[in-house]
Parts: sequence; C-alpha cells; structure tokens
Amino acid sequence: MTMTLVEQITVGSGGAASIEFTGIPQDGKDLKILVSARSETNSGDIMAYLNGDKTSGDFSRVLLKGNGGSVFSQDSSGANYLLINNGATESGDTANTFSSLEIYIPNYAGSQNKSISVNNVGENNATSSDISIYAAIWADTSAVTSFEIELNDDFAEHTTASLYIIS
Repeated sequence: MTMTLVEQITVGSGGAASIEFTGIPQDGKDLKILVSARSETNSGDIMAYLNGDKTSGDFSRVLLKGNGGSVFSQDSSGANYLLINNGATESGDTANTFSSLEIYIPNYAGSQNKSISVNNVGENNATSSDISIYAAIWADTSAVTSFEIELNDDFAEHTTASLYIIS
C-alpha cells in the first residue's frame, strides 16, 4: 500500500470560504483527505461536497460524538452535502489551535455509491475537546473527480488540507 500526496492547500492571509481539490487522478484505490482547520468565526461546521454536487440530496450519514462528559448521536439522509459538525476549531476557542480531520473514501474511482468515513477532533484547551466519527454515503455512482469543503464563513489563515491517493 502506497500513500501519495497529490496536493496540499494552505489558506493564506485573509482566510478562504472554501478549499477545493479538482482534477483528482483516477489511478488510485482510495482517497484520504487530512485537514487542520480553524474558523474565522464561531461557526465551525464544515460542509463537504463531491464532484460539485450541491443540490442532489444524495448524502446520508450517521454521527457519534463525545466530549468527555456526554455522548451524542445523530443520523440524516437526503442532504445536499456531508455535514461535519465542529469540523473546524472556532475563533472563540483557544488561540492558535486547529481541528484534526480525516476523510476517507474507499474505491473512489469505482462505479458504485461512495462510502465515506470521517474522524474529527476539535480542541478548546479552556473547556473541552470533542471527538466525532461518521459513517456516510454519497448515493452516486460517478468516480470522484473533485472534493470541496466550505464553512458558513471563512477558514482562518494557516488552515491546511492535504489530498492523498492510496494505491
């Protein structure tokens, strides 16, 4: 198994509303996207899209979240995006801390619906840390050629996303 970095994007001064990988090579088996994110506001929910699909309602997910004091679960289906709750550390959280997010898409170039797994850890040293895991599906048989994440506001400077192909 070989993991090859395809592209790394780092948000510059002034922030960015979204981060997008386009023209994803189709010669691998799986995709792995690693993100270290911080929001410029107190809205850390990330929306993820495959192939620019923002209207189909083809995303479904199950979430399990814990913060050391409580556990939360939720499921949703028919969404226009994959919602990753608290995927980015919020501006009101401990300064200079960033979330750690891993998104894994097996058989991304295949011709069946795409399963997606997400692991996310958000940190706020002043109060708590959150950990979330997701099982999701994109009910579309197209090969994944682009991947985008966005916030309701902007990703803060130094937010980084890296796209890897596993073969």
